[in-house]
Order: sequence, then structure tokens, then C-alpha cells
Amino acid sequence: MGIAIQQVPSPCYVLDEQLLRDNLALIKSVKERAGVNIIMAFKAFSLWPAFPIVREYIPYSTASSIHEARLAWEEMGSLAHTYSPAYTEAEFPAILQYSSHITFNSFSQFERFLPLAKGADRKVSLGIRINPEYSEVETDLYNPCAPGSRMGVIADQMPENLPEEIEGIHFHTLCESTSYNLEATLKAIEEKFAPYLQQAKWLNMGGGHLMTRKGYDVDHLVEVLRRFKEKWQLELILEPGSAFAWETGILVSEVVDVVENHGISTAILNVSFTAHMPDCLEMPYKPRIRGAHHEPVKGKPTYRMGGNSCLSGDFIGYWSFDAPLKPGDKIVFEDMMHYTLVKTTMFNGVPHPAIALWNEAEGLKVVREFGYEDYKDRMG
Repeated sequence: MGIAIQQVPSPCYVLDEQLLRDNLALIKSVKERAGVNIIMAFKAFSLWPAFPIVREYIPYSTASSIHEARLAWEEMGSLAHTYSPAYTEAEFPAILQYSSHITFNSFSQFERFLPLAKGADRKVSLGIRINPEYSEVETDLYNPCAPGSRMGVIADQMPENLPEEIEGIHFHTLCESTSYNLEATLKAIEEKFAPYLQQAKWLNMGGGHLMTRKGYDVDHLVEVLRRFKEKWQLELILEPGSAFAWETGILVSEVVDVVENHGISTAILNVSFTAHMPDCLEMPYKPRIRGAHHEPVKGKPTYRMGGNSCLSGDFIGYWSFDAPLKPGDKIVFEDMMHYTLVKTTMFNGVPHPAIALWNEAEGLKVVREFGYEDYKDRMG
């Protein structure tokens, strides 16, 4: 039946447990069919009250910072596969404590922290991130292979042989991509990094594998992974983030006011795009609104959606509705679980939406509400 909107306070993010389980079941099936390891990336989904559900299907995760690595240990109950563009002396001992795998962004970072890794009380598998200088990601903000990228080691800078302590190779070149994008990327990596594939024990293919999106060719993905694994005899690791939470939840908001300027009507909401839906402005993309026409329809009431912060550009447009909007009307933004939650801010002091879980048996469970103290305590 789906989330009962009338039960949801506004504003509030709501995760639908069944939709999450559907995604997890598909991801687990790919893992088992392809004989690979698929782990969840916190950078896209770190709603830890939902981790008990995730662990039923996928027990491991990837971290990009000391706090994500600690979250893996404390809430996923397992050691993290950790990669960060830069580790520090202050943080690295804790990174070692919370990680099973650590990938370095450069050989200088590897050399700097190798003594600490070798002195750890248990073995941690070390890897190096490569940059194949090939990516089909069109948005520069999300393209780690753009010229001058700080991400990974290009082929011309690789040593003749991997240091003996390096067991793995990591790349991340995809963003909400297809299995065919992955196939093309693997071909580019084989052309530039074949000698290192022969020396490694594992290959981490990073994230961006949007296998839960409608129309994604899952069978082709399984075929690509099986073929590559058989050819190179490597343990393969994928760490998607968006795929886990894709289309699993919503952001419920409401209209506060409607203003008009030069024939443009803007519905001002009790949420902010810059603070609560930042990818809409960064990607950018236009989210779907439940019950609205995604493109303007001549003759129907048409509005831009405006946020409640003081940023002039805190708006997205245009949608048409079957009836005029008025204060108090609910506006439900679809697909607001992946990346959205982890990237929210308290900019401008605008009230942060609550977070809730929904399932058919128990209904709505609000797991977090935010107030003034949450805003204030960030600054002192």
C-alpha cells in the first residue's frame, strides 16, 4: 500500500522498509550469481536505524572517513573497507582499528602510513586507488577522471611493480551508471593497468552501479563480472550507495505561501533545496513530485517550488498541478533517500526535517527529530 502520507509530520524524510528490502534482495542476488562481494557505501546511505534490515542481506560497508569507519564498526557490526583522499596521523590509528581494508589515494600516502599499518595488531589489507582517465560521467562535479583530478594514480605514475604490501587495486569512475558503462571502464583499465591486475589479489570497482534502477541490465552486469573474475582471478568488490536506497523513500513537505512575480508563481515550502535536497542544485536535477505533472501543462496551475532559506537560488521549477496550490497542501518529493540525507545541512537555521521509517505492519516510526539545540550545538 505504501506510506500513509496523512500520518507523516511535515517536514519529514520517510524510508519505506519494503522498498529497501526489494533493493537489498536484488543486490544480494547479483552478489551470489556473480560470485563477488557487494558492500554498502555510507557516502550515499548512512541511515543507521535501518542497518539491522541491511545486515539481513549485506553485512559489510565501505567508509570514506574516520567517522564512517567507526559507524561501520558500531552500527553495521563489521570492519569497513576504507578509502579516503587523505589520511592524517591523528586519525590513522582509528582508521586501522575500524577497517579490514584500507585504500590509499597516492603512493606517498601509502609510504607515509605503511609503518603504522605493519605495526597494527592484526592484518589489514592495503590497496591503491588508480585513475584510468576514462569515465562516462557527464557532470564534472561527479567525474573523478576529469583532467587534473586529485583522485587516484594515473598509469604514467605507477611503479613497474606494486609494492609487496599492496594487495588490492581500487577504482571509482561511475555515477548512477549502467553495466555497459562498467564494461567500457574495465576495458580501459585492462589496457592501461593489466600488469597490476596480474599482481593484485582484489579489485574494488567502487560505486555508481545503479543496478536497482528500472531498466538496468542486471543479467549483463552478472555476465561482465563473471567474465572479468574468471579472466583475472581476482576477488571483485563493488560498493554502490545509491543502488541500496534508490526510490525507497520520500520527503514530505507542505506549502507555506504562494508568491507571484512577472507571471511566475512560486510555491514556498517548509523545506530548502540547498539545505535538504542539495543534489537538486548540484547535479542538477528536477525531482519528481507525487501527483504533479513533471513538465508544465498548458492551462493547468503551474508553479516553481521555492525553499525556505534566504538563498536567492533556493528554488527548482516547473510543475503543473490539477488544482491551484494553497498553504497547507502537502508536497511529496519522490526518491529522497540516497545522498540526500547524508548531504543535508542546517544552513540558515531552517528547521531540519524529521526522519522516519515505515512498514505495513507497524506503520510510521519517527526515529529522529531535530530542534534548536541541534542547530546551536554545531557551533559550540
